[in-house]
Amino acid sequence: MKLTLGPLLYYWPRATTLAFYEAVAEWPIDEVYLGEAVCGRRHELRIADWLALAAMLAEAGKTPVLASQALIESAGDMALARRLVDSGCITEAGDLGAVQLAREAGVAFVAGAQLNIYNGATLDWMVRAGAIRWLPPLELGRDAIAAVLAEATLPIETEVFGHGRLPLAYSARCFTARHHSLNKDGCEFVCLQHPDGLVLGTQDETPFLRINGIQTQSAACHALWTHLEGLAGLGVSHVRISPQAHHTAEIVAAYAARLRGETVEPDWPHWNPEGLVDGYWRGTAGIADPQGQAA
Repeated sequence: MKLTLGPLLYYWPRATTLAFYEAVAEWPIDEVYLGEAVCGRRHELRIADWLALAAMLAEAGKTPVLASQALIESAGDMALARRLVDSGCITEAGDLGAVQLAREAGVAFVAGAQLNIYNGATLDWMVRAGAIRWLPPLELGRDAIAAVLAEATLPIETEVFGHGRLPLAYSARCFTARHHSLNKDGCEFVCLQHPDGLVLGTQDETPFLRINGIQTQSAACHALWTHLEGLAGLGVSHVRISPQAHHTAEIVAAYAARLRGETVEPDWPHWNPEGLVDGYWRGTAGIADPQGQAA
């Protein structure tokens, strides 16, 4: 199986982002997803910057993939998606508009989780449209993914979201701006103040969700660490790690070593103090931890 680094879901300063990907070039990672996948107002890096990073990572032996937004809301967003499709790199289509562009251009793409592929017929349609890989919807567990793959008739690579805060939903409204009593068009780019999103708690202050601009995430970190041995038998070809503000390098190194068959003792309490969950994968509540208890 190959290890991939998913797109950066948070809004970091330009210098921080560039330094992060310069370090990624040295990591034991096979493919790197680049680009703004959440909000079109995030402009610390422009398309030329992402393409330059793609070239740098390709030179370092990585395969770059350009990720489109999961919610295309304007003509400007659509024009950006077209530039990604026309770039010569593989594109991850997070929206059906991006699928249409890739299909019309006759170029290969990765079908993102937000495309909501829940059956084999839909997966086959994506393959005929040009998809070479798919990321199942994040709430699908092992058995549900196996059922989709059994129903599909055309070959395709399967990538699973292996480690990171789950992107659960998207909205036209910016929740981070609303939290700061700002409107979306005058957000003052306050997402820069929250490099790992903003945790929301229940009335008894139990962490429940995490807001990240227009995106709602899980508060805890979804992890397939205890399920890695069974992924290849399911037909999984790629395992995705989602970037976080701290310890991404250590997490990538741990997964890479484990996939090589090495014994690893990860420091999860330090790397992910918010806790780990894997409930969706086991077909239960997503907030359940790897021992089957509520996180």
